[in-house]
Amino acid sequence: MNMSACDIQAPDLAAQGRLRIDWALQEMPVVRGLKEEMAHKRPLQDIRISACLHITTETANLALALQAAGAELVLCASNPLSTQDDVAAALVHAGIPVFAIHGESTKIYYEHIDRAIAHSPQITLDDGADLVTRIHQRQPKLLAQMIGGTEETTTGVIRLRAMAADGALGYPVIAVNDAMTKHLFDNRYGTGQSALDGIIRAANILLAGKVFTVVGYGWCGRGIAMRARGLGAQVVVTEVEPLRALEAAMDGFRVMALHDAAVISDFIITATGDKHVVDREHLEVMKDGCVLANAGHFNVEINIPALEAMSASRKRPRPSVDEYELTDGRHLRLLAEGRLVNLSAAEGHPSAVMDMSFANQLLAVSWLTQNRGRLDNRVHPVPERLDREVAELKLAAMGHVIDHLTPEQERYLSSWKEGT
Repeated sequence: MNMSACDIQAPDLAAQGRLRIDWALQEMPVVRGLKEEMAHKRPLQDIRISACLHITTETANLALALQAAGAELVLCASNPLSTQDDVAAALVHAGIPVFAIHGESTKIYYEHIDRAIAHSPQITLDDGADLVTRIHQRQPKLLAQMIGGTEETTTGVIRLRAMAADGALGYPVIAVNDAMTKHLFDNRYGTGQSALDGIIRAANILLAGKVFTVVGYGWCGRGIAMRARGLGAQVVVTEVEPLRALEAAMDGFRVMALHDAAVISDFIITATGDKHVVDREHLEVMKDGCVLANAGHFNVEINIPALEAMSASRKRPRPSVDEYELTDGRHLRLLAEGRLVNLSAAEGHPSAVMDMSFANQLLAVSWLTQNRGRLDNRVHPVPERLDREVAELKLAAMGHVIDHLTPEQERYLSSWKEGT
């Protein structure tokens, strides 16, 4: 490929990246099967797609499947620290333009999004809604040609629903994040394992016996809390939603206000999708040596400007660790610059769970093309039949067999006349 048609860090790493992509594919049987089917049917022939996603081995296999389905695809990163440069090189070598460099500045990050928009997409794949909002803000003339889009993460779905509520969303978007085969597994088991992986790689501090506070008990928070308990941590959950707080308490976790938890916590990790959930008032009472990490999409969950303002100095004792010495002598340790710890300090979710998430992406994109011009400009759920198809394909790939209702059972469940 003409290197002017991409912007990556290390083209010479393409062979290494391809090995890692192929390794991930071994744990992605559903994507592998859909890729083979779509390569035969070519449902996305000549459809222009721009994707703003984490440039990982799993995303690479999604991209290669879209390419095999006939799409003209361009990729950019959805996080400045989540790009795996060898993967980017391998995709460029495979003929897919990529604009992503690990550690890129915010300025370059948005320039790369603009390069993806210059592809004049008909479909967008987004993870956090930066691509979608940028199109609306900078290139609204493209809205008329849009078939639709998909959104991968909770934060992005929240932003898109806000756009739709304001009447600002200019084309239909499928909330892939809300598919049962996505958030029940990717958010819970994927984030649970990968967030702990990122924390351990970055800090290399024993979790057993430590007080580990999870801020937010959504599906990501549930998974993190479950895995931290499995490693022997004393897990505290903080919440603003009473039903989720009650669920955390019934699940056996200690529930308390974050201001109180900050005093005793050795680790605090956020997973809310909101801004400044760890704020100055918490930083002021935080235990000396506390490790701070974020598993939400954007680096706004921890009030980093407040932390910097309270600090006398900062040093980096380990990669992905910034240790702030506060003016009162306490030390707070921020992982991965407050960005997604599982992708910035580790490799992101295991391939086996991304297999389901990206299978949903493939099916949703194909469904969008089949329903071109028929969908309202709002956030749509993944059709239930597609969600069930992903579950059935995953079960089959795992070698599990399930039962099916008999005609008598189906009649009973659909009738109100028969009781005891």
